[in-house]
Amino acid sequence: MKRFGQGVKLASWRLMGEKGAPCNLIWRHPTMPDLPKCPKCDEDFTYEDGAMLMCPMCGHEWAKNGPANEESTPVVRDSVGNPLSDGDTVTVIKDLKVKGSSSVVKVGTKVKDIRLVDGDHDIDCKVPGIGQMGLKSEFVKKA
Repeated sequence: MKRFGQGVKLASWRLMGEKGAPCNLIWRHPTMPDLPKCPKCDEDFTYEDGAMLMCPMCGHEWAKNGPANEESTPVVRDSVGNPLSDGDTVTVIKDLKVKGSSSVVKVGTKVKDIRLVDGDHDIDCKVPGIGQMGLKSEFVKKA
């Protein structure tokens, strides 16, 4: 039996008559103090590790006395690290093939009035000569 932090134990059992790898279970010790849920995955299985709280389910770490939700608004940055915001003008730094089309967004194309969205393609914009599309922030720089 392995011990993680104060009061959280990790044990493995093989169910009777079942073949295969053991099943890992994590449980909270009855004398363990009330700790907050993980702000990232909302699980109960947090434990203390010095001055930090940790979640074994998703691996998130946060300060015991600090704010629980540190990552409320992620900052979108361009290829050189400048923070982007809605309405900015950006320049494309690499030839980008348009999926489902034979057209290409050329290097140096200026895109005005961008809109930041959540997801893999975090910029929603209208590219001149091509139309509405989503871009990844790693392929643009702030103009």
